[in-house]
Amino acid sequence: MDRIVRLDMQNDAGLQPPPAPVAMPDQNLRRAPRPLEKLNGPVVFWQRSVIAALTAAATGVGLYQMIKVVSLGGITTLEALFVLLFVLTFAWVVFSAISAIAGLFAGRRPAAVESLGGGGKVALIMPVYNEDPQRVCAALEAMGHGLAAAGHGQRFEIFMLSDTRSADILARETQAAMQLSRALAGEVTVWYRHRPLNTGKKAGNVREFLERWGGRYEMMVVLDADSLMTPETLIALVRRMDADPRLGILQTVPALIGAQTLFARLQQFAGSLYGPLIARGYALWQGNDGNYWGHNAAIRCLAFAESCGLPELSRRRPFGGHVLSHDFVEAALIRRAGWKVAMASDLGGSFEAAPPSLTDIAVRDRRWAQGNIQHSRIISAKGLHPASRLHFAIGILSYVSAVLWLLLIIVGALLAAQAVLVRPEYFSDEFQLFPTWPRFDSERMLTVFMVSMGVLFLPKVLSLLVALSDRSRRLAFGGAAPLVAGFIVEVILSALYAPVLMLIQCRHIWDILRGRDSGWNAQRRDEGETRWREAVRHHRMHMVAGISGAVAALLLAPPLAAWLAPVTAGLIVSIPLSRWSGSRRAGQLLRRAGFLLNPPEIDPPAIASARDELLRKYQSENDEDVLEILVGNSVARTDHFAALGKPVAMPRGRPDTARLTAARKIVEANDLDELRGWVTPEERMAIVSDPGLVDLMQPLLGSSLPKVPEQIVAEFTGAAGAAE
Repeated sequence: MDRIVRLDMQNDAGLQPPPAPVAMPDQNLRRAPRPLEKLNGPVVFWQRSVIAALTAAATGVGLYQMIKVVSLGGITTLEALFVLLFVLTFAWVVFSAISAIAGLFAGRRPAAVESLGGGGKVALIMPVYNEDPQRVCAALEAMGHGLAAAGHGQRFEIFMLSDTRSADILARETQAAMQLSRALAGEVTVWYRHRPLNTGKKAGNVREFLERWGGRYEMMVVLDADSLMTPETLIALVRRMDADPRLGILQTVPALIGAQTLFARLQQFAGSLYGPLIARGYALWQGNDGNYWGHNAAIRCLAFAESCGLPELSRRRPFGGHVLSHDFVEAALIRRAGWKVAMASDLGGSFEAAPPSLTDIAVRDRRWAQGNIQHSRIISAKGLHPASRLHFAIGILSYVSAVLWLLLIIVGALLAAQAVLVRPEYFSDEFQLFPTWPRFDSERMLTVFMVSMGVLFLPKVLSLLVALSDRSRRLAFGGAAPLVAGFIVEVILSALYAPVLMLIQCRHIWDILRGRDSGWNAQRRDEGETRWREAVRHHRMHMVAGISGAVAALLLAPPLAAWLAPVTAGLIVSIPLSRWSGSRRAGQLLRRAGFLLNPPEIDPPAIASARDELLRKYQSENDEDVLEILVGNSVARTDHFAALGKPVAMPRGRPDTARLTAARKIVEANDLDELRGWVTPEERMAIVSDPGLVDLMQPLLGSSLPKVPEQIVAEFTGAAGAAE
């Protein structure tokens, strides 16, 4: 209780520790700060060499065979374009397949490390932006109790870093933060900071944290709003960081949990089955030149602050401005500065939630696409390790490949249409002895197609075989029969969703090239269902494209329609696919039928069960209108402003207009209902951020109370001006 009283009395700082600033200067992308250090031994070099050689060899064979397919009678311009598109897309799937094969040979045993020593403090930071504060705090409390029970609560501190811009969410957020602080009193210290100006978005949020308190902590574990990590995993991360002082970032591989909808369960099954093998393969060739995914990772604070200050890129958004996908860039910069970046692919106990629907993943992908395309301006930065440049290239290609696949399909269809509609021109205007025949080696083409499909599905098939051969893994999916059944359903549904996602990503690329910015909106993490109207609005053109392509192919050549069926089928049914993707009922029907069963469903992690139990406690809190709560509930008001701390004064000459107009409306309103109808979201935010404005609302609890004289407003704004 003493702890809470002390925090409540810190009205200037709120739920914040004493300042411990560190400098985080912007990094120069045009000049290398130091010669690049070699941080891997010869084993990693040979592993990379083998993977690169196998990828190049398989791609070369594919290129040779495709040239043989189209070279009967000479290669036309359209055929040359088809070959180019094929080799680019084929190289992409070959690299993924070779990486999966490499995962078969990667060690699964965790590295031996010393016991957790008495090192510096570790901040468990949770940046939030208009998130569900009750769910966030329930997760943090579950992790906090787990760390305390393991005997390591004193080394860890929990820090909520809020960028929330919604008044209603902010009021619930501060109440939840105070409730979290009380629940963990004596176990794990809890801090909370709300940032009035969210400059730089999430990267700016973390940067401001380091610049104010980075000197307090040796490490930070960065979480996302839907992150959950077991205490054993958190402790293991810190142990490994303690054991290797050169380790700058240690990234876990988060597993998806909590899926209920059809699309979320599809992702969770795929991640559970395919994810471990693919992650081990990538970790094998990455070595200590790995990547960072923005959350569920341990980071050395001083190293990060010294080397990862992100400059603002020149030119307008979407190509310029703040770095959007900051995590890849931060990994590249900290590696450039001589720190290791590694992936703990053997470490479980790291979780996150899946987007609940196709629409939600499209919204998220829009932001990710812009961030990855923006990396095209950073990939050539001076001093980066080649592996870091490869990470950038993989990220860029993961979205550009959608355009390449679409072009490959279109060019292939045009070649087929040319063969049917255009009369062969055996001799051109120029003199030649031999004619140009627009012919294909159809038998070889079929072989190339089948091999390409085999390479595409190889990572999935290998993952299935590995799971079937391991009794514990097999049982984790409910047994061999449910595992195979789930695999078949996943392959079918993924094939149907793939062309829809392809067109969505192509639209993203087109919007980015047109200069349209993605903005910054909070993700929907609950499982609200996609409505039919929403599905029609988002996918009607996909359906039209699918029907048009199928009809055109049937009219030209029925065999062409059969070849295009895997693409056109998904597009034709894209509207119901999208509607059902966010359906909890559809997801649970498949579960009851035994399809897509996965380990987190069959045996939920204890940390997730603990969070869900605690969530009921947080959700039982008062959900009245926040203005009424702050005016009428003195305890809630005290907690709210104790968490927020002293309002930030605006610079002279730049008055807070929302604050001033809110004060005027408060004076003129007859009651809270009238005030609620008048205030804008910005004014509402100003009210809940300022104790003076909340005090000014006191007479509005009852409409019969006398109005506040206008001189009080003058005194209030005058006092505010003096403070400024």
